[in-house]
Amino acid sequence: MAIADTEKEGKTMLLALAIGDAYGAGFEFAERSKIEQHNHLTHYEQHGLGIQPGCYTDDTQMSLAISELLIEQRPWTPLNIANKFVSCYKRDRRLGYSSGFQHFLDNIDDGGELLEKINPHSDRNGAAMRAAPIGIIADIAQLMQFAKMQAQITHDTPQGIESAQAIALAAHFFIYELGDKSELTAFVSEHTAMMWDDTWQAEVPCSAWETVNAVLTLLCHCDSAEQILLQGVNFGGDVDTVTAVALAIASQSTQYQQTLPEFLTRNLERGAYGHDYLRQIGEQLMALKQTAIDEC
Repeated sequence: MAIADTEKEGKTMLLALAIGDAYGAGFEFAERSKIEQHNHLTHYEQHGLGIQPGCYTDDTQMSLAISELLIEQRPWTPLNIANKFVSCYKRDRRLGYSSGFQHFLDNIDDGGELLEKINPHSDRNGAAMRAAPIGIIADIAQLMQFAKMQAQITHDTPQGIESAQAIALAAHFFIYELGDKSELTAFVSEHTAMMWDDTWQAEVPCSAWETVNAVLTLLCHCDSAEQILLQGVNFGGDVDTVTAVALAIASQSTQYQQTLPEFLTRNLERGAYGHDYLRQIGEQLMALKQTAIDEC
């Protein structure tokens, strides 16, 4: 297996997120036999929905939307966030969204219509899966507000909001080098007033709280990006979200070995919003470190 030194690329959160997403997508809710046969970091698998090997899903696309809005430093309002969600989808329609939400996006024109027509009372993990870029915000109170607001658009429930805040906090913990990974769960629990668990062992459902627990388990007990991918997929269930988020967060820390098989970068999609664009937006996002984002 060819191993590439991805230290530089590992620091690009969105590129790491897309790699975890694309690799995990091939195993999302797959049979255990497929995981056992193919989860060896030798190639990208095709998703059961027909998503081609090496292509990312909604996890990355919605994280791109969050990242672009942060970079633009436009007012962080429900309408601006919703408009960004819709525009990112319309410019690059792709599979991976739940069938109901994808149909919904296909039949609205802008963020105003999204806010008007959506039923936002979901306790699934969609708000958490896109929250890692919010970790770049230096002020924790502002981070919590931003994570909550973007969650409320689609997942206005305690589970949806708290899970998004937890993922943003986990990313913040490593971006700003706040401690050893063994202290991560305590840090996230302290700031969310929620006792998170980093001993997850079961299949991961799409539920928000369980997804966060699975991500924290990988971050607290793995030592490398490779281990995160292998163990994340081995959980089974909604593994593309788990591996995408965990790899994105781990990419910001020297506590994880940032080496991955070379094919993961070489075979990641190269279209208009693929590898090069992800790297570019990821670098611009990291340039916001310790820069105040105007709160409007």
